Amino acid sequence: MVSIPEYYEGKNVLLTGATGFMGKVLLEKLLRSCPKVKAVYILVRHKAGQMPQERMEEMISCKLFDRLRDEQPEFKEKIIAVPSELTQSELDLSEQDKEKLIDCINIVFHCAATVRFNETLRDAVQLNVIATQQLIILAQRMKNLEVFMHVSTAYAYCNRKHIEEIIYPPPVDPKKLIGSLEWMDDGLVNDITPKLIGDRPNTYTYTKALAEYVVQQEGAKLNIAIIRPSIVGASWKEPFPGWIDNFNGPSGLFIAAGKGILRTIRASNSAVADLVPVDVVVNTTLAAAWYSGVNRYSRPRNIMVYNCTTGGTNPFHWGEVVYYLNLNFKMNPLEQALRLPNVNMHSNFLLHQYWTAVSHILPAVLRDVVLRLTGQKPWMMKTITRLHKAMMLIEYFTSNSWIWNTENVNMLMNQLSPEDKKVFNFDVRQLHWAEYMENYCMGTKKYVLNEEMSGLPAARKHLKKLRNIRYGFNTVLVILIWRIFIARSQMARNIWYFVVSLCYKFLSYFRASSTMRY
Repeated sequence: MVSIPEYYEGKNVLLTGATGFMGKVLLEKLLRSCPKVKAVYILVRHKAGQMPQERMEEMISCKLFDRLRDEQPEFKEKIIAVPSELTQSELDLSEQDKEKLIDCINIVFHCAATVRFNETLRDAVQLNVIATQQLIILAQRMKNLEVFMHVSTAYAYCNRKHIEEIIYPPPVDPKKLIGSLEWMDDGLVNDITPKLIGDRPNTYTYTKALAEYVVQQEGAKLNIAIIRPSIVGASWKEPFPGWIDNFNGPSGLFIAAGKGILRTIRASNSAVADLVPVDVVVNTTLAAAWYSGVNRYSRPRNIMVYNCTTGGTNPFHWGEVVYYLNLNFKMNPLEQALRLPNVNMHSNFLLHQYWTAVSHILPAVLRDVVLRLTGQKPWMMKTITRLHKAMMLIEYFTSNSWIWNTENVNMLMNQLSPEDKKVFNFDVRQLHWAEYMENYCMGTKKYVLNEEMSGLPAARKHLKKLRNIRYGFNTVLVILIWRIFIARSQMARNIWYFVVSLCYKFLSYFRASSTMRY
């Protein structure tokens, strides 16, 4: 059997979602580890006055591509930006581009999707379901297509506790839903959304389940495989540890914790935080495409599904996540932190609401009052409101655990040669979570917030100042409260005098013992 780089040699690849987090990493890894790939066509839309070619140039100039730039200076000649809009009919491709793709594409990686949990149902269906349907229709016309890879999510069927590597029946017929959305106004769609998604937490997981069914039904004649990653986080090893470039998913909450803004989170201490590094997902995807490609003539008729998760193999719990967040952001603090990083976890709703009021809302109101009094624009309460909305969206995932079957992933790993196992490593048994979290936290500092490591001593000094302020404030608060009790309660005074006399007797005894010893 040919190796993974040998399989991709001379191949033309179509990639959607290339400007997204996972798409960028997949593009970089494919070009770097499969240097003889012929070309990678990326579908890019116009955005903020930028042409697709300009967006592509801006994307490949980021730090993610530094290693590739050193090893293959001419790599960008293999990247071809194709103007496209996934929300438009036939992906808004020109006839010339469409014919070019139909004639030359060998492998399709469909990574594009909206990952917003609070997306309206209409937009989520358009981006996650209809766009997938139209790409499948285009793929059916491709003359030399060998593999179609669809990136889904491990939470597509989160209404089940045990999730196999199969496609389950959809919650509703996608065609009927698409037809209904055409005549419904936005108000009606928003009203019926809760009833439609049922026991799923959001439109994202709902429409990703629909998209899998569309892939199965519309692409019956294609060689298709589906990758289901769980919570995609910063890179583990490639192209370097800790790379992350966005606030999506857990990263935004990690940064809020590092800044001292996030102090309490509702989660179960024992719930599995199924984080999976982005390079693990990318390596699994490239390997799965290789396996489907080399076995395309002897493949089973059913679609290969890969649950790309860590919980069943190398579990990591939310309690541990919080512990390492506090530890790492105290050792390597973010610049201009507002308070000491100190996140606490509560599973009880009422207890969480209490600590939200005490540690989030009250300090935010006080800070905004100070800002108003000093003639500055208040912003803290607005930030806390956005943070609370984000926390509510992920609460479902931090309070529950799932069991994913990973037999296909294990089978795929066993099919790789020793060399491919090194180059395309997705064995999460080797993942050391303490090291990974340290790199993740540093990644948010370096790559999301663009903070220089040279500023670390000043950040530590600032954190020490915040610690002293906190200790001083707490001491003054305790003394004030106790003085109030002493002034109003005879019992409190008696307790106070008893404690003071006890301390005096202890010191006297200690002094006498020291004198006798000498």
